[in-house]
Amino acid sequence: MRRRILSTFALAFATSAVAFAAQAAEIKNIVIVHGAFADGSGWRQASDILTRRGFKVTVVQEPLTSLAADIEATNSILDLQDGPTLLVGHSYGGMVISEAGHHRKVEGLVYVAAFQPDKGENLATLAGSKPAAAVSIRETADGKYLYLDPKAFPADFAADLPAQEAAFAAKSQVLAAKDIFGTRVGDPAWRTKKSWAIVATEDRAINPDLERDMAKRAGSQVSEIKASHAVFASQPEKVAVVIAAAAKEAGK
Repeated sequence: MRRRILSTFALAFATSAVAFAAQAAEIKNIVIVHGAFADGSGWRQASDILTRRGFKVTVVQEPLTSLAADIEATNSILDLQDGPTLLVGHSYGGMVISEAGHHRKVEGLVYVAAFQPDKGENLATLAGSKPAAAVSIRETADGKYLYLDPKAFPADFAADLPAQEAAFAAKSQVLAAKDIFGTRVGDPAWRTKKSWAIVATEDRAINPDLERDMAKRAGSQVSEIKASHAVFASQPEKVAVVIAAAAKEAGK
């Protein structure tokens, strides 16, 4: 009888372990955080591709009023997820996910042509450490917000998008509070969680070598895609492939 009980217990334990492992390997929730001078709509194609592959995709429309507010907006979306989640950030969104990535539901981080800060760093000093090709950021008259010169936007942000799409992106860009660029981050989540990075090799907004250096420092798995800063919109299939692979790997 005792042997039978032990065998039953062992079988139940083994079954539970297999079920847990299978559950852990299935990350179906993907939360995307857009960067500065844009909103989440540019992620439509990549989102559609991932949705067709069975993922539940949510795009955070952060206010770009402060780093704290953007982290709060991201955490609010993460709270709504029904299980383990992969957190994706583009450009300035990398600053956001580095802090929001501590959320209990986040299993992994994907940086898409993004900043990967270490503790105490801010966007301005990081960007200046390896100057980008673009010099088109402007201040509003009151000095409170920054934007990209609409005339330079297509070449500096979205050179590989169709001209009409790039022009519309320039006209619909979201102004970012200037204070965001000087706010220092705390301990980044990439220190304790798996991370991936996409380097946009034709990026004029963030120096591609800076993207490589930050990814190396973070120990991220790197993919390089020949694309502009708007790689998520110009190469949605390739970006989706990286994200899908990260979701599979992060759950192991």
